[in-house]
Amino acid sequence: MDIKEGLIPTVLGAAVTTASAAVTATKYRKTDIAPMIAAGVVGFGLAHIVLGSIDLVEHRK
Repeated sequence: MDIKEGLIPTVLGAAVTTASAAVTATKYRKTDIAPMIAAGVVGFGLAHIVLGSIDLVEHRK
């Protein structure tokens, strides 16, 4: 099977971003730390999407 370089990080980033955005959308009190952690994980997922997309574009043949 031929998997393009950058596809796995892009798909992983999309899954992480979707899951953590769902956690962020739930209601918490202002003093809970979970929304802050979820927001950090959203950024982590978005970074994977961006870097995986760069790999996909860079290694296009």
